[in-house]
Amino acid sequence: MKKLQLTTKIFIGLILGVIVGMLLQGNPDIAVKFIKPFGTLFLNLIKMIIVPLVFSSLIVGAASIGDPKSLGRIGGKTLGYYMVTTAIAVTIGLVLSKVFTPGAGLTIPVDATAEAVEAPALVDTLINIIPKNPLQGIVSGNILQVIAFALFMGIGCTALPDDKSKPFIAFFDSVAEIMYKITAFIMMLAPFGVFALIVPVVATYGLDVLLPLAKVIVVVYIGCILHALITYSTAVKLFAKIGVSKFFKGIAPAAVTAFSTTSSSGTLPVTISSTRENLGVSERISSFVLPLGATINMDGTALYQGVCALFLAQVYGIDLTLGQMMTIVLTATLGSIGTAGVPGAGFIMLTLVLQSVGLPLEGLVLIGGIDRILDMARASLNVIGDASCAVVVAATENEIDFDLASEKVALAE
Repeated sequence: MKKLQLTTKIFIGLILGVIVGMLLQGNPDIAVKFIKPFGTLFLNLIKMIIVPLVFSSLIVGAASIGDPKSLGRIGGKTLGYYMVTTAIAVTIGLVLSKVFTPGAGLTIPVDATAEAVEAPALVDTLINIIPKNPLQGIVSGNILQVIAFALFMGIGCTALPDDKSKPFIAFFDSVAEIMYKITAFIMMLAPFGVFALIVPVVATYGLDVLLPLAKVIVVVYIGCILHALITYSTAVKLFAKIGVSKFFKGIAPAAVTAFSTTSSSGTLPVTISSTRENLGVSERISSFVLPLGATINMDGTALYQGVCALFLAQVYGIDLTLGQMMTIVLTATLGSIGTAGVPGAGFIMLTLVLQSVGLPLEGLVLIGGIDRILDMARASLNVIGDASCAVVVAATENEIDFDLASEKVALAE
C-alpha cells in the first residue's frame, strides 16, 4: 500500500477527531480530561521550536542575501519587490477577512483554550521591534524582536571577511538544519495532535465549528486571484509593458505544476523554463531572481496567514487592533525570508504569526484539515510572484526579449 502523505494523514486525523467528538458530545469532560492533553503536548512541541527555528534560519537567510555589495542593483530590486508584494499580500488577506468575516457565526471563548495577550498600541509595536535586550526578546519569545535581531546578525556577517563570518554562519546553518529535522519529526505527530485538539472542540461546540472553514477556503482563493490580477499584473504592465493575458499564459505551465504539487521549490525548473522561453527573461536574471524567490518569496503563504489570523480572531471573539494587524503584516513579511524549504513551512509560519499577536494556537486545528487545499493556491501564487519579479527586474535592466515573448506566447498585446 502506497504510503500516505502527511497532509492526507492530518485530514484523516481531523475526520476521526470529528467523529469521536460527535460521539462524546454528551460527555465533553471526557474529551477535555483524557484527550486534550495530548493536543496540548503537540502544541508545546511546536512552541518549543519556533524561536530557534526562526532565529537560525533567518540569520542564514539574511547572511546569504543581505550584502548590498554582492547583491548589487539587481539584488536590491529583487528583494524590494518580494518584500513589498508580500506585505501587500498579507494586507489583502486581512482586508478580505474583514469584509467576508469567515469566522462569523462561530464563537469559542478564549478561556476555553488559552489566554489571549493584550495588544500594545501601534506606536509601541513599531518601537518594540528593535529589542533593548535581544536575549530577553529571545527568551520571552517576542517574535518580531527575534526576527529583527536575527536579520541584523545575518546582515552584519556580510560586512566581515569570510574567515570571520563563515564559522558563525556555518554554526547557525547547522542549527537551522537540525531544527528542520526536529520540525519534520514534530509534523509526523500532527495527525495525532489534530485528532487530540479537535475532539474536545467538537464535543463541546458541535459540528458548527467546521462550517466556517468553507468560507476560509473561498476567501483565500479569492485573495490569491486578486493579488495575481492586481499586484502582479500591474507591476508587469507598468514596468515591462506586457499584457495580462500574455503574462499569465506564459507562466501557466509553472502555475499549474505548483498547484498540483503544492511546491514552489519543486516547480523551480518549470518556472525558469517558462520565464525564459515564454516571457523572454534573460538567463542571467532568471537564474538569480527565481531561485531566490523560491527561497524567500511567500506571498501566497502571507496572504493565507492574514486570512487565518483574522478568521481565528473572529472565532475566539478577539477584536484585533490596528497595532496587531500591523504586527501580522510585519511578522509575515519579515518571517518569509527564513521559512522556505522547511517541512510544514506554512503551518509553522502561521504559528509564529498567531503567537506574535497573542491568538490561541489551539485554533490551528481548525486550519490543519483544509491546509492541503489552501496550500495548492499558496504555492501557485508564489510561483506567479517569482515570475512577475523576474519580468520586472529584467525589464528595468533591459534584459528581456519582448520579441521572443510575443513569438512563444503567440498573443497580441
